Amino acid sequence: MALSKKTQGHLIMLAVMTAFGLNIPINKYIYSGGYMTPFAMTTARMTFAAIAFWIVSFFMPKEKVEKKDLLILMCGGLSGMLFNQGLFAFGLSRTSPVDASLITTSSPLFAMVIAAIILKEPITFKKVGGVLLGGLGAILLIYTGTHSQIVANNNLTGDFAVLGAQLFYSLYLVITRPLSQKYSPITMMKWMFLTSAIVALPLWGKDLVHSHLFYQNESKPFLALLFVLFGATFFTYLLIPLAQRRIRATTISMYTNVQPLIASIVAICFGMDSFTIEKLVSALFIFVGVYLVTTSKSRKDVLLEKEE
Repeated sequence: MALSKKTQGHLIMLAVMTAFGLNIPINKYIYSGGYMTPFAMTTARMTFAAIAFWIVSFFMPKEKVEKKDLLILMCGGLSGMLFNQGLFAFGLSRTSPVDASLITTSSPLFAMVIAAIILKEPITFKKVGGVLLGGLGAILLIYTGTHSQIVANNNLTGDFAVLGAQLFYSLYLVITRPLSQKYSPITMMKWMFLTSAIVALPLWGKDLVHSHLFYQNESKPFLALLFVLFGATFFTYLLIPLAQRRIRATTISMYTNVQPLIASIVAICFGMDSFTIEKLVSALFIFVGVYLVTTSKSRKDVLLEKEE
């Protein structure tokens, strides 16, 4: 039986958020070990992804991008890749993974407001309820997990940087959604990451070249970097446009609340945490929240009702 487009979109975002969820502790390991600075990591991700997507594009049917759309892709690249990843990496190096996970729950709220302003998507009680319920579930999960006891270099600067990253990620999801119906993910990503790499390299190229990672012999940091480049960058950003074709920006942003759930599941599997009724309740809150946002009225639904 063929899966519906909405179901496909949800499964895609589950895969994306699994990679993003694992990326938080892996990045923290790289930064805390002094292997790379946050800006070196951001430059590495931008440059690698730009090269990778352009190489793949040579083997794909060519798509001509309109000038006005190219401008949107450039803005999307700066907001969704450079500013989002750069601010998140900087913030994560100055706050705990728990605080970072907690702040990511603001993304659906940002996406809902930005989508209402730019795409004229309606803000309904059902959608607001879903956003709040999902956020509550994520917060409850973070504070009841034993992994929430981890504290490292928390400060306000790091927290605000992560918050800014969520704002830019939400903006990226909203402004690029119409283009996801028009162009292939490869075409979108090669232009967005190229724009980001062109900006990042002159600013932080030296940080990347002089990273301690390349002057040591341990294999574990290199494996961590490979996951960040392939798993949490190339793979995830290849899939996000596919999800944008199938589900709304606010729904996609709701999946940021799944990140702490994934972290909790991984911790349980490795014996670092235990299953509790609180975790079950938290998971239910998150998924019911996603369901409410998914089933809330879209702009298309409102327009159809007015025509009847």
